[in-house]
Amino acid sequence: MKLLPALLLTLFLALVVGPVVVLVAGQLGLLKGSMPDDLGVRDSQLKPPSRTPNSVSSQAGAYDGDGARYAAIEPLRYAPAGPQAGAQALTRIGEIVLKMPGSRIMTSAPDYLYVQFTTRWLGFVDDAEFFVAPAGGVIHVRSASRLGKSDFGANRARIEHIRAALAAAGG
Repeated sequence: MKLLPALLLTLFLALVVGPVVVLVAGQLGLLKGSMPDDLGVRDSQLKPPSRTPNSVSSQAGAYDGDGARYAAIEPLRYAPAGPQAGAQALTRIGEIVLKMPGSRIMTSAPDYLYVQFTTRWLGFVDDAEFFVAPAGGVIHVRSASRLGKSDFGANRARIEHIRAALAAAGG
């Protein structure tokens, strides 16, 4: 009979106290992770995708491993109508992401955009980068979670949302 109270206490702690502790940790910013110090464009390449399935990258084909295979996503396309077309498309992407929950533009340049997305309840941070390819017509993208081994498809869904909104805005 002594086993039942111990089991009930364990169950209570796991189902009630555990999630509350995680929620409080998120609200205190303890789940945001550290900002990567290797973001940006180097030799026309964004940072490689994560080794685990928690990122997407339109340049994943340049890398090996399971993470690269999982991360593969098409770049965003725009109509190259003039020398400023890429910068204009990047500006539209900036307007789109600012309407998305938890977004914050960290860096904005004519050929590069860096955005942080923070989840509402747990405060997880994902880093998203957009880079206008020198050849024109495409914007390379990388979006990755800072913590965890899986993002449950959140980064892919976010980029596909941006892709659809960009197409709806006329490219």
